[in-house]
Amino acid sequence: MSAELRIVPIRGIGEIPPGTDLGLVIYEALQTNKLVLQQCDILVVTQKIVSKAEGRIVNLDEVQPSEFARIAAAQSKKDAQHLEVVLRESRRIVRMDHGVLITETKHGFICANSGVDESNVNGERELTLLPIDSDRSAYNLRSRLQQLAREDASFDIAIIISDTWGRPWRNGQVNTAIGVAGLESIVDYRGQRDPYGYELQASAIAVADELAAAAELVMGKIDRIPVALIRGYEYIPSESDARSLLRDTSTDMFR
Repeated sequence: MSAELRIVPIRGIGEIPPGTDLGLVIYEALQTNKLVLQQCDILVVTQKIVSKAEGRIVNLDEVQPSEFARIAAAQSKKDAQHLEVVLRESRRIVRMDHGVLITETKHGFICANSGVDESNVNGERELTLLPIDSDRSAYNLRSRLQQLAREDASFDIAIIISDTWGRPWRNGQVNTAIGVAGLESIVDYRGQRDPYGYELQASAIAVADELAAAAELVMGKIDRIPVALIRGYEYIPSESDARSLLRDTSTDMFR
């Protein structure tokens, strides 16, 4: 167990145009905030700036909606072009009711609107899409930051790419890990014994999600702080990724 955590907002990261060297931007922002990366630091980075840097932006004026999108949009009073983008990013529709569209993305995530987002995007007719491979994005960002900092010290860090999603059975939204590099996403306590001697049967803690949610407390939704540094958490170094957080269909009682 980690005795104490420190979560620091990384300020000063401005607008991210397509093609930005995001690792360099974050590294320079750390320096501006008088922070030096240390062994086992964790950086939580919002999906939005990753998607922008990777050019995952769609201009709605260039989207031709399908007939299905037009019909569905008319029934739900939604924008047909926006809905078409959501459908293109989905593997299947899980639920569609009362103007809410829950889909399974091509990554296997189940979320609202395939993770397509229109908030915090310059221009009223632009949307951001999830990274094509958010785990690969996390891996690349981790490698770049380690490369930049290598002249200062030899160390290991972890990256979590986060997105804000709703949850079944619970009101409110939380930050969730959609890309992970460098740490074990789930800590499995099964087979261990609690202080009373009982063997744990089902305790597997999604630490990547918990860290992403904790980071949201200093990032906020309107404060334009897309990166947070978590220091002090004793994570397990691993080649694990966010895909390990997805429940297998054979054990999913709600599919």
